[in-house]
Amino acid sequence: MNQQAKITASEDLMANAVRALAMDAVQAANSGHPGAPMGLADVATVLFNRFMNIDPSDHTWPDRDRFVLSAGHGSMLLYAINHLLGYDDMDIGQIRNFRQLGSRTAGHPEYGHAKGIETTTGPLGQGISTAVGMALAERMHNARFGSELVDHYTYVIAGDGCLMEGVSQEAIGLAGRLELSKLVVLWDNNNITIDGTVDIADRTDQVRRFAASGWHVIEIDGHDPAAIDAALTQAKGSKKPTMIACKTHIALGHAAQDTSKGHGALTDQGQLLAAKEGYGWAHGPFEVPSDVKSAWEAIGSRGAAERAAWEARFAELSERKQAEFTRAYAFEAPKKLAGAIRALKKQVSEDQPKWATRKSSEEVLKVVNPIMTETVGGSADLTGSNNTKTADLGIFLPENRKGRYIHWGIREHGMAAAMNGMALHGGIRPYGGTFMCFTDYARPAMRLAALMKIPSVFVMTHDSIGLGEDGPTHQPVEHLAISRATPNTYVFRPADTVETAEAWELALTFQNSPSVLSLTRQNLPTLRTEHKVKNLTAQGGYVLAEATGKRQVILIATGSEVEIAMQARATLEAEGIGTRVVSMPCMELFAEQDEAYRKRVLPAGPVRVGIEAAMRAGGWDRWLLGERGREAKAGFVGMTGFGASAPAEELYEKFGITAAATVAKVKDLLG
Repeated sequence: MNQQAKITASEDLMANAVRALAMDAVQAANSGHPGAPMGLADVATVLFNRFMNIDPSDHTWPDRDRFVLSAGHGSMLLYAINHLLGYDDMDIGQIRNFRQLGSRTAGHPEYGHAKGIETTTGPLGQGISTAVGMALAERMHNARFGSELVDHYTYVIAGDGCLMEGVSQEAIGLAGRLELSKLVVLWDNNNITIDGTVDIADRTDQVRRFAASGWHVIEIDGHDPAAIDAALTQAKGSKKPTMIACKTHIALGHAAQDTSKGHGALTDQGQLLAAKEGYGWAHGPFEVPSDVKSAWEAIGSRGAAERAAWEARFAELSERKQAEFTRAYAFEAPKKLAGAIRALKKQVSEDQPKWATRKSSEEVLKVVNPIMTETVGGSADLTGSNNTKTADLGIFLPENRKGRYIHWGIREHGMAAAMNGMALHGGIRPYGGTFMCFTDYARPAMRLAALMKIPSVFVMTHDSIGLGEDGPTHQPVEHLAISRATPNTYVFRPADTVETAEAWELALTFQNSPSVLSLTRQNLPTLRTEHKVKNLTAQGGYVLAEATGKRQVILIATGSEVEIAMQARATLEAEGIGTRVVSMPCMELFAEQDEAYRKRVLPAGPVRVGIEAAMRAGGWDRWLLGERGREAKAGFVGMTGFGASAPAEELYEKFGITAAATVAKVKDLLG
C-alpha cells in the first residue's frame, strides 16, 4: 500500500458515498449517467485516497497531480468527489442542481466552471488525448525546473468509447513513443456501450493494443482495492506510460448492472432504493455521514501540507527564476516581445522581402522563441512545409526532455488535443502546424480550445488554391468560414510579413482565446512599406491605401488577395475611380472595435468588393453589405466551389480571382 495513505474510514463507505450522490443527482435531474460513477467508485476512491496529490484549498497549485475524466458523461463521479474533498465551490447545492441552468455541475465537466476540473470532457477520446499534453508539459517543466519543483502525475479514467474514438490511438501512440512515464490511464473495462455490448461493434484487444504502442499494461479487478493499489504502485515504478485495465460492472448493484440501460439515466425510485440497500447505505438523498465526509476531506489536508512544502522550495529559487515561472503560468508575454516584434517590422518594411507568409511566420518565430522560452512548437509531419521549427528549440524525446519541438507525426487531432493539454497544464505556450485543409482533422480539439478559453495557436499553412498542384483535396475553400464561425476564436490571415509579425504578437499575448494563423505557400510582396510602431492588425481591419480622388469603391481583402486588391486599385485609380483598400487580417478583432472606428474604415456609400480565395461565408456579408445590411452595393471575388490541380497562377486565372476580375466587378456595381 502507498505509505501516504492514512485511511480514516473504510474505503467501501467512501466509494458508496460517491455512488449514492451520483444516483441522487441523476434522480433529481431526471437526466444523466450514473452507471459509470457507480462502477468506477472503487477505482476512484483508491486513486484519490492513496495516490492523488491535490489541495482543494489551492486548485491552481502547479505541482498538483492532474485527474482527467475522459469518460465525461460520468461527470457525477468528478462532482461527487470534488464535493466530498471539500472544494469550496462544490457544496451540496451544486450536487442537488446537477445539469440545471446556472449550476457548476453541467452535464459534462466544463473547464473553468468549477475548481478541480482540469479539462472539458464529453466528446469521447478528447480527455485521454488532452492528458498526453499535460504529461508532456510535466516532463518539460521537470527538465527545466527540476524534480523539487515539478514532479507530478497525470491520471486518466477512460471508457470503452474513449478507446474506440480514433484520436485515442493518436494519443497513445505518441505517449508510448515519448515514454511519458508520469501518465497513468485507468480503463473502465465494463464492456458496455449505449447500443449494447462492445463486441457488437469492436473486437480490439485493448491490452495488446496499448502494449504494442509502448505502454506498460496491467489487468485487474476494478472492484478490489488491494489490486487497484498494487497496480497504481506498479505504474509509479514504470519507465513507460501505464494502462490499467480495470474490469468493472457498470451500474454496480443496480437492477441495470452490466446492461446498456445502466449507461443512462437510472431514475426508478424503487430500483434506486434497492441499490442503496445493497450497498448498506441507509442515508437519505444527498446525505453523507460526517465520518465519511471527513475521510474524504483528509485527502485534501494531506495535499495542503505537500503544497506548503512545495511553496517553501519555490521560495528558495532566485527572484529571477520565480518571476519567470510565475510569468509563464500566468500566460504573460515577456516584456521584450513587443520590442522584438517592432524591430522585426521595421527591418521588414525597409528590406521588403517577398516571402510566403509561412516563411514570414518562421522568421517571426526566430525572433520570438529565444526570448519567449515557454513556447513549444510542432508539426503534424509537415515541419519543412509549416516552417514551425527554429534552430534553438531542440527536439523533445525521451533522451532530451529539454527539447521544445515535437514531431507529432500524422496526428492532427491528437496534436491539437495535446496542445490544449499543454496549455491547460500551465507554463507553456503551444503552437502546432499542419495544412489549412486539415483543420477538418483537428477541429474537435480546436473547438474545445475556444470553449475552454485557452490560448493554443494553430498554424495553418497552404491556406488556399494558392498551394497549387496538390489539388482540391488539399485546397481549403470552406475552412476559413468554419474557423471564423467558431466562437472565441481569432482567425488571422496576414497579407505580408509585417502583418504576420503583428498576428503572432497578438496570438502570444492572448490569455483566453485560441488563434488560427492562415498562411500562404506562395510568395507575397511586402505591402506595409511604411513602418508603423502601432500594431494595426490588432484593429482587425484598417485602411492600407486611400483613394486619391472621390472615394467610390472600397476593396476589402485578406491574406494573399490584398496584393490583388492593390493591383485592382492601381487600375481603377488610373481610370479616375477613387478606390480605398482595406486589409482585414482578423474579422473578429475588427468586430470588437468601436462602431465609430468601423464606420471610418467602412463608411456607407461606396460600393464594396470583398476579395478572398475562399467561399463567401463566415462573416463576409456583414462587412460587404454593412452592419445594417443596406449600407452599400457589394460583390465578392472568390471561390464558389472546390479548386483544381494546377500551378497557382493558372488557378487564380481559372477561378477569376484576379485584379482584372475585381475591376470588372467594381464597374458592374457602379453601373
